[in-house]
Amino acid sequence: MLEVLSNGFTKARDRLKGKIELTEDNIAEALRDVRLSLLEADVQYSVVKTFIARVQEQALGEVIDTRVKHRDRKLKVSPGEHFINICHQELINLMGPVDTGLGFGSRPVSAVMLAGLQGCGKTTTAGKLARHLSKNGKKPLLVAADIYRPAAVQQLKVLGEKLDMPVFTAENTRPPEICSRALQHARDIGCDIAIFDTAGRLAIDEPLMQELHDIAAATAPENIFLVCDAMIGQDAVNTAEAFNRRLDVTGFIMTKLDGDARGGAALSIKQVTGKPIKFLGMGEGLENLEEFRPEGLASRILGFGDVVGLMKDFEGVVDEKKAEEDAQRLLKGKFTLIDFLEQIQTIKKMGSLQDLVEKIPFFKQMTGGGAIDDRQMVRVEAIISSMTPRERQQPDIINDSRKRRIAAGCGLSVKDVNDLLKRFGQMRDMMKNISKSGLLGKLASGFGKIPGMGDMMGGLPDPGALSLGAMKAPKPVSAADRKKQKNKRKQAKKSRKKSRR
Repeated sequence: MLEVLSNGFTKARDRLKGKIELTEDNIAEALRDVRLSLLEADVQYSVVKTFIARVQEQALGEVIDTRVKHRDRKLKVSPGEHFINICHQELINLMGPVDTGLGFGSRPVSAVMLAGLQGCGKTTTAGKLARHLSKNGKKPLLVAADIYRPAAVQQLKVLGEKLDMPVFTAENTRPPEICSRALQHARDIGCDIAIFDTAGRLAIDEPLMQELHDIAAATAPENIFLVCDAMIGQDAVNTAEAFNRRLDVTGFIMTKLDGDARGGAALSIKQVTGKPIKFLGMGEGLENLEEFRPEGLASRILGFGDVVGLMKDFEGVVDEKKAEEDAQRLLKGKFTLIDFLEQIQTIKKMGSLQDLVEKIPFFKQMTGGGAIDDRQMVRVEAIISSMTPRERQQPDIINDSRKRRIAAGCGLSVKDVNDLLKRFGQMRDMMKNISKSGLLGKLASGFGKIPGMGDMMGGLPDPGALSLGAMKAPKPVSAADRKKQKNKRKQAKKSRKKSRR
């Protein structure tokens, strides 16, 4: 996800490694990498131009105090890291501020109208939004207002059954009337919000826009969300402009962002239209709808991950009490393959594994940017599912004949079964040792206090120091002072060479 954008900022940071000053020349080189990645990611040219100008204005001519204080700790911050911090803040400014709340009027039933081109994911988004609202105490009614696309009404009915939510349909009726009648029906059955799944086209045309205008006029929806397919890049921004001119949209829902390597639409759409992104669709499951957080997306683009987003994902699917019990069993070495299978199934509810691990800070740098294959999780689940309940409870009883049976049952090799059992045993033993040695307390106190962890992290900066404004304001340094610093470094270098002789 967003690899094209991330690569440009990574190159810029690498260019500034070892530099002690942000000069016009080295800033120009770094900005060239950023500019190319933004354009390649299909960010609108005017947005790229404005972004580059803002970063350049803030970075040019600054001399960075490389020793800063953050949370009572002294840290080293390089000019390259300071440059990335400027980029981080400007990315947030570009996409924010944003309010993910929905408007609710004074009438008994509020309305949300979803508009967009055909194939952008409106119907699935209607289901996701209904689930999101239901979790927040609302009682949604799904309204099938797309009478043109084959099976569109049936698709919404299926989603309604999955969510156990009512779906309003009406045959031989025009969409504006369907939506008007749906508001009364919602009131009758005790629903407090109606979600209109409207029709789309392959391209913007007058009949489509007029129909949407008529629906809005007949129902006065408090929220008009344009659903945009992130994978069409610049066309998504052009589409957003056209819809906004006719409908005055409330905000945008970006879909399929998890499959987009560019991400240009997400960076351009707010700047061009002035309307915020409200939600992100990050997977196919009905639970895969995230409230948009500009700082989270900016951090992921720069390789810092998104810990807040990760915690929100966990909170949505994890039972806190059960998680605590599992942790206790794990630390006592009593964690079984049954528990392991439950953990896998929980993780799968959170969406793509690749998207999940990308929210871990500096994951790409630690793994060399390698992709995570979701099929590996499916294979592990298949192996464990092929075991008997006793084998899952006591994996030590699995002998060669049992391994052959398990392998045949899941369609994999005995080697795959051996690999899983070996890794599971290593994990269980490691957690036992951690519990006995008291290392758990050290783990809880943070990676920074564990010897060698800084080296494992590749000497990367503390993201808190970058994102929380911990850096001191740059101090003006005279030419004479710079010359003294330069001579001091030369002397230190000569001394090191002499000592090696």
